[in-house]
Amino acid sequence: MKAFLPWLLVLAVVIALNALRLRPLATAVVIAWLGYCVWTWIRPRRE
Repeated sequence: MKAFLPWLLVLAVVIALNALRLRPLATAVVIAWLGYCVWTWIRPRRE
């Protein structure tokens, strides 16, 4: 469950922003989150 907490939090923020009619901000949050996820997936491993 701990691994899903950030995903659920981002989802809740995006839904709340959409409900408040702040879609550009919600889109920015989604793009930033996806960028972070991609970066953590492709970044070089430090040993």
